[in-house]
Amino acid sequence: MSKEITNDTFLKAARGEKADHVPVWYMRQAGRSQPEYRKLKEKYSLFEITHQPELCAYVTRLPVEQYDVDAAILYKDIMTPLPAIGVDVEIKSGIGPVISNPIQSVKDVEKLGDLNPEEDIPYVLETIKLLTTEQLSVPLIGFSGAPFTIASYMIEGGPSKNYNRTKAFMYSEPEAWFALMDKLADMIIVYVKSQIKAGVKAIQIFDSWVGALNVEDYRVFIKPIMQRIFSTLREENVPLIMFGVGASHLALEWNDLPIDVVGLDWRLPITEARQLGIQKTVQGNLDPALLLSSWDVIEERAKQILDQGMEQDGYIFNLGHGVFPSVNPETLKRLTSFIHEYSSKMK
Repeated sequence: MSKEITNDTFLKAARGEKADHVPVWYMRQAGRSQPEYRKLKEKYSLFEITHQPELCAYVTRLPVEQYDVDAAILYKDIMTPLPAIGVDVEIKSGIGPVISNPIQSVKDVEKLGDLNPEEDIPYVLETIKLLTTEQLSVPLIGFSGAPFTIASYMIEGGPSKNYNRTKAFMYSEPEAWFALMDKLADMIIVYVKSQIKAGVKAIQIFDSWVGALNVEDYRVFIKPIMQRIFSTLREENVPLIMFGVGASHLALEWNDLPIDVVGLDWRLPITEARQLGIQKTVQGNLDPALLLSSWDVIEERAKQILDQGMEQDGYIFNLGHGVFPSVNPETLKRLTSFIHEYSSKMK
């Protein structure tokens, strides 16, 4: 039996319903800037933390306890399910995911296996169950990387600034590309469904780097597979969130997908997004760099964003990308309090 959710403002807003205040959570709120987390990282790697449900649950719930945010997001990485399908990935400090067997041909795609969550990632499911049955009174958000973003690491062999190899592979090897998209879509669907079954109450799909594509290429090479993923996940009856960085030109394409929430980075103002025709719930979009500014600057920018978001129901406050390690946790606590107080008065 799940622990009762006593704060459902996030779920209400995700569904476009009225809430007592604007809900807020922060991407990369778990870990990063928290001293308790940094102390853990002196002893354990990311993968080692995620393999220990008690420890992973602690990291996940810490920002809820410290900042009073309205949702938790499961602590893990978009690389988490990849070793199970045959991807040799290591997360290196200061670099990110490094893959030693990059995809170079359709034969490499055919070598990839299938994900069996109960056997391959039981620690993820155990962490979710622990959080949702015993520890959290706010919704837990599960997540997955999207096919393009995952594929970019698998083809480049690691992080990239321009995704040249990925795009060249997409253009010149369409058979292999679409085979890879289908393989990753199958994995994502199974992976996300297992998280929902274990107890998460919403899902965010991170297509962090898809902004590297133009609209026409997105429609041809990406959108059909995203349509299949979200249409299948729609059956699970939990809010679905789409997010990417530097992808404002794709916001209307996301709006077409069977999702509930369009995540915006700081490049596209909320008012402008709605003027473009996005009537679904929007999430965002304070530039995380502002968290390093003085409080007066942060408060004024947050107020501007809140005023835009509250013009209609269906708004979730978040950052335009993840929390930086150098951000003071007290800043996030103060910002959360301001968002709650200001939006409660204005509602």
